[in-house]
Amino acid sequence: MSDIIAAIILGIVEGVTEFLPVSSTGHLILASALLKYDPAYWALFNIVIQLGAILAIVVLYWRTFWAVGMGLLKFDPTSIRFVRNLLVAFIPAAVLGVLLHKQIEAMLGSPVTVAVALIVGGVAILGIERWTGEGNVKGVADIPLPKVVGIGLIQCLAMVPGVSRSGATILGALSLGVERRTAAEFSFFLAIPTMLGATVLELVSKRHELAAANSVGFGLIAIGFIVAFVVALVVVRWFVGLVGRTGFSPFGWYRIAIGGLALALLLK
Repeated sequence: MSDIIAAIILGIVEGVTEFLPVSSTGHLILASALLKYDPAYWALFNIVIQLGAILAIVVLYWRTFWAVGMGLLKFDPTSIRFVRNLLVAFIPAAVLGVLLHKQIEAMLGSPVTVAVALIVGGVAILGIERWTGEGNVKGVADIPLPKVVGIGLIQCLAMVPGVSRSGATILGALSLGVERRTAAEFSFFLAIPTMLGATVLELVSKRHELAAANSVGFGLIAIGFIVAFVVALVVVRWFVGLVGRTGFSPFGWYRIAIGGLALALLLK
């Protein structure tokens, strides 16, 4: 398989999975393992193309970000609460990400861990969807501060590859009484500081390895970035509509199926 095809495949995987509760990192690890890609060769590529998916959120919700920015200039309470909630939810993952970076790196090399985490997370989604009712908290700015802290702490579970940052954030929000659409959108917005911080940390920690290793060139990174951006644009729109109709249960069943299949292939 040519590197261009591989870049397109990985870009599609990133764009499809970054904001769904199915773990983009886990899918990239499984794709690399099952398709026999060299993880070291694609390391920088996998880090940078996440920014393509993040850019899709900025484009899709530019009106929201513009309104918040203008509101901050006027000291609007709603805009201040919006930013406060994102920053407060971001802090636990930021602190633990720095403190446990080496341990997290060690887990990234285990496709079996990813497969098991996918299955466990799928069961968790089905359980929470079954036992929690529709929340009454609507709007990111209107999530009470104690619930924001809880969501931020629950997001830290996503440091285990395969758990899913989006999934942990959404399930945490649902379990704390946030309605589905707000839970999904909060996970989108929270992804921006979280993924930017994680990307910077990865680039800094691996700067010598990435400079010395035989790694993917700029052209392939550009292809993956653009593919991830375009695919994420489509997927996020679809995801928000689907959640309003069916909830998150389909993603629970998907996680169980894909995790079970991956485990069977990896252990055979």
